[in-house]
Amino acid sequence: MDTFTSKMTTAVQAFIIEVGELAYFTGHFFKQVLRPPLEFREFLRQCYQIGNRSLVLVAVTGFIIGLVFTLQSRPTLEHFGAVSWMSSMVSISIVREIGPIITALICAGRVGSGIGAELGSMRVSEQIDAMEVSGTNPYKYLVVTRIMAATLMLPLLVIFGDVIAIYGSYLVEHTKGNVSMQLYFNQVVEALKFSDILPATIKTFFFGFAIGLVGCFKGYTCTKGTAGVGVAANEAVVFTSLLLFLIDFIAVFITNIFYP
Repeated sequence: MDTFTSKMTTAVQAFIIEVGELAYFTGHFFKQVLRPPLEFREFLRQCYQIGNRSLVLVAVTGFIIGLVFTLQSRPTLEHFGAVSWMSSMVSISIVREIGPIITALICAGRVGSGIGAELGSMRVSEQIDAMEVSGTNPYKYLVVTRIMAATLMLPLLVIFGDVIAIYGSYLVEHTKGNVSMQLYFNQVVEALKFSDILPATIKTFFFGFAIGLVGCFKGYTCTKGTAGVGVAANEAVVFTSLLLFLIDFIAVFITNIFYP
């Protein structure tokens, strides 16, 4: 019992220390983000790495979500004679919740682990130390650019994934119900309200910030040699996923207050 208590105490202490280090890391980011020089070229390169190279994965995932969600929901709506509500239900569900969180989780797996492994490799191979010795600000060049790129690109990826998912839903409806594209997307536009789109878009910026922040934190503070690189990449995915669910819960809670 004493051993179990001591292990729990150690785990809690380690968690509190890590949260404090992450908070300090976040504060350092906000100090550096607007301080010149701005690494604009590296920022654009990271936007390409995070955004363009995630398009195919996001598109395939969104398309499958749209197909599966519609195929699973259609029999139930047919049972109640409410198939005409399919476009409204799918569009609201995807735009408000399914699209943002699924896309964010996909990017957490691809982008978060990639950033953690990349910066972790640079840390253990002493490339970051070499940058500090040469007078370059590695935090500004490596961390700030990646966090900003992830924060900017994730909302764009979510919008792209939402459109592809709704298009996949349309294909099912067109095949099974002979619904025209114009009719389907007119119903989608009529169903979506400002209160659906705005909160869902705002929270994606926080999703992107969390993905970039945790990935950079785990990689930048990586230790224990090459074995630590794999640990950093794995922990970046796990911690980011948990943080995304927490942010999503807070966002939904706040949205329900302002848009009951």
